[in-house]
Amino acid sequence: MRSRPTRGSHPAWLPPLLLCLVALFCVLPAGRLLLGAARALADGGAGTILTDAATWRAVRNTLTTSLAGMAISLVLGGVFALTLVLSDARGKLAFGFAFMLPLMIPPQVTALAWIQLTGPSSPLLNALGLAPPMGSPQPLYSLSGIALLLGVQHAPLVFLTMRASLAALPADGVEAARLSGASPFRVLADIVLPLALPGIIAGAAIAFVSGVGNFGIPAMLGIPASIFVLPTFIYSRLASFGTGMLGDMAMLSVLVALIAFAGILVQQLAMRRRDYRTIGLSGPLAGFRLGRFRPAVETALAAIILVILVAPLTALVATSLVPAYGVKLSAATASLAAYREILFVQSVTITAFRNSFFLATTAALALLAITVPLAWWLRQRRGAIAIAVETMIEIPYALPGIVLAVAFILLFAAPLPFVKISIYATIWIILLAYISSFMAVSLKPLASAFSQTDPALEEAASLAGAGFWRRMRDIVLPMIAPAAGASAIMVFLFAVNELTISALLWSAGTQTLGVAVFNLDDGGAASLAAALSVLIVGMVFVLMIALELLAGRLPRGAIPWRA
Repeated sequence: MRSRPTRGSHPAWLPPLLLCLVALFCVLPAGRLLLGAARALADGGAGTILTDAATWRAVRNTLTTSLAGMAISLVLGGVFALTLVLSDARGKLAFGFAFMLPLMIPPQVTALAWIQLTGPSSPLLNALGLAPPMGSPQPLYSLSGIALLLGVQHAPLVFLTMRASLAALPADGVEAARLSGASPFRVLADIVLPLALPGIIAGAAIAFVSGVGNFGIPAMLGIPASIFVLPTFIYSRLASFGTGMLGDMAMLSVLVALIAFAGILVQQLAMRRRDYRTIGLSGPLAGFRLGRFRPAVETALAAIILVILVAPLTALVATSLVPAYGVKLSAATASLAAYREILFVQSVTITAFRNSFFLATTAALALLAITVPLAWWLRQRRGAIAIAVETMIEIPYALPGIVLAVAFILLFAAPLPFVKISIYATIWIILLAYISSFMAVSLKPLASAFSQTDPALEEAASLAGAGFWRRMRDIVLPMIAPAAGASAIMVFLFAVNELTISALLWSAGTQTLGVAVFNLDDGGAASLAAALSVLIVGMVFVLMIALELLAGRLPRGAIPWRA
């Protein structure tokens, strides 16, 4: 049994400071949002927005696309999880890495890539002679198009939760069924899927909630066709009417949050209906032998990766190489002019690069300064206090980004008290929102690292008279350095590509890369938007490779696409 560090092993001010920071970044925004919605109800102004037919049309569209996207995610994520965990298919790490890429790519880039893959103006399809006739409608500008891309974007979430559930199955029970002569399909239907049901339900809930809060895909596909879901409806209303609509925005944001939490509640109710405890030794299951079907199964997995990842990204590259969208890609038309324009000419994109790198780097470092001592302190504390703190940290991450953005607008629309300084419409409000949203992302690898390290060395140093800062510098930080590196890279990866929060918080001079892609495409500069998107995807790929190279030194669970 691990002993607990002695009291007084840390400065007395450290716990109150950590609790204040958690309250400031995680509790205060949500509280301000609820207060704004309550005021709107008390003033009677919420009645208009709640009785508006456009509001309930947006609610219906949100539910339709989120539920349909969830179903697509379940199919795709379930197929990959079952195949990569339970079969003897080859190349599992490569398939898992490739399948995770759509989740790491910003949703607006995913939407842009698919737009440029389909339709009559696709440079790639025109080069291959496969483009539909000119004048044909873009099929993705529809509810079904939004649902399809939500399904592709969030299928990795289902894959992750199902894989974790399958890994916890009692290996001896499965082996006993196989030895007794049960066919693989019988074992799958009667043992594996019923026991993996918690992972399936959890994956479905996560995919649904992520679909409810997704802004990039509905914005790129829905706004051109005047199809609004709640996040894009909030964005359009705020852009049209300004901050005077903040009460209505608070009500709409609470409505988004209620739908998201309703999905989580349904998951909890479904989990309570049955007892999912298992008896037996969990561990790696012996892979089901595919035999002569293995090449066909591996080919099918590769074909799925080709359709959901390779083909859209190839179309994105093709569009970035032509002078204008719709021009057929050929040796005569291909050039790197769009990349030169993005990197060296366009002041907007240069500013976006600078802002995104500043925000992502600063958020990652600021969160390390908060979450390293926080994870260390949470290891010392057990029980209700630790659970309450961890729950508070999860609140901003669980809230849809559009909801968190409205909360920060409400919180900082007026100048700060006492100092009378306003950070609204500055880059600092985006930074604070990023710190709030990604605190849970930063904390998870560090908490995993601390849970897997023995505090005996630190306790021995404490007994020898080493102070808190000396122990942190010489013992704690070297032990958790790889996890801290993974934490910083993960936060940077999420923040540098973020759109949903910054779409509502940006102003002139504070646009981010996500906003720049959205604005370039909205302004008709498809080639420039494609070039910027290719650069973003390349950066995501490099960061994921960096995490892969760190894998051997990281705690289990720190890298999501690794088992």
